[in-house]
Amino acid sequence: MSPSSTTPRKRLAMILSGGGARGAYEVGVLWYVFDELTRLRGGPPRVDILSGTSVGAINACFLTAHLQDPMLGMRRLVDLWSEIEITRVLGFGLRQVVGLPRIALGGGSVGHGLFDVRPMAELVQREISWRAVARSLRKRHLHALSVSTTEVSTGRTVVFMHTAPDVEIPPPPPRTYFRPDHIGPEHALASAAIPLLFPAVRIDEELYLDGGLRQNTPIAPAIRLGATHVFVTGSSREVRGSAATEDMSHAKAAPGAAFLLGKVLNAFLLDHVDVDLELLTRLNSVLADGGEVFGPDFAERMSGQATKRGGIPYRYVRACVVRPSEDIGRLASEHVRRGQYRGDPLLTKRLLHLLDMGAGAEADLASYLLFDGSFCRQLVELGRADARARRDELLAFFADAGSGDEGRPVEEGSGHWEKSSMLPFGT
Repeated sequence: MSPSSTTPRKRLAMILSGGGARGAYEVGVLWYVFDELTRLRGGPPRVDILSGTSVGAINACFLTAHLQDPMLGMRRLVDLWSEIEITRVLGFGLRQVVGLPRIALGGGSVGHGLFDVRPMAELVQREISWRAVARSLRKRHLHALSVSTTEVSTGRTVVFMHTAPDVEIPPPPPRTYFRPDHIGPEHALASAAIPLLFPAVRIDEELYLDGGLRQNTPIAPAIRLGATHVFVTGSSREVRGSAATEDMSHAKAAPGAAFLLGKVLNAFLLDHVDVDLELLTRLNSVLADGGEVFGPDFAERMSGQATKRGGIPYRYVRACVVRPSEDIGRLASEHVRRGQYRGDPLLTKRLLHLLDMGAGAEADLASYLLFDGSFCRQLVELGRADARARRDELLAFFADAGSGDEGRPVEEGSGHWEKSSMLPFGT
């Protein structure tokens, strides 16, 4: 068997997670990667797969549209997040005020939400060149773009996949459906539709909500699309051991509704990254330990057995994760306390007061909805600083992932992608 048939071609996937306004953090990380790190490396990292959920889907689509000049694209995306105003993203008028008690008590239709998202929809439609998104896939500048959603009628994860020509849709993990489609603004908005806060989005005959309900960091689609290296940007700080107890010490008083809703959103939209990465680490360890004990062909033999029973071949996948070094909920609380907002600060303050998103020790709910330029810029700078602190690790990771265009046909009709094996990674 030739080496090319046993060794999968290196493919780099960028995994962009969800979290509403917290998405500004991952923009800062991407800004560092495609600006400072690109200058250090002498060129941008080659990205083969972009996979996003929630606001990460919007950022992934924007990056897809700018793959021919990602440095310029990221600078524009930073400007957009830094200039954003909450009242120009989230519509909240008399109709929403009247409907607030009904939605809070669960009496509203799934097709409705607390906010009117037409301003956000107009922003997504206007600022992302959807023709450029399609062109990046058509000309094979990208292997695949995936956007994760939750199908309302079934509760399953539906991952919309826009692939380069001749790329086959891989088999999905359990409770997940991979749907081929040309990704447009409706897919990005559906992925970002946080339940209760934003209305579900209709695509064809079905309604879809935030994909983070079941799959906040869409690692599984990227792995099954052939990724050998996954770069993950998280939107929550990793807290372990006694630090976790200290973080909860301030919450001994009876929490309010906004506090509880913020924690619920954290559980649904943020915490899956730890589970996904833990599973990936364990599978990698099994392959590495098996190779030490049973020989270098261990993974190949295991894959052969898996294939015989109709399973999916095994493969070692290298992961690199950048997370916030600070608690974004607390940063949101401090920002609310300062009360310095872009646009109409009085209107923004009234909105936050009406939703009871005050300046407590944490303001997790506010951190999802603070589409305010000054707060988002703070998160952008945090993401950039956290990525810069990992400079040497990032340089090594992207160097190992490959820095050239080997294996990437860049003109239509110039070649085909080599199919690679897939790690059996589920959700």
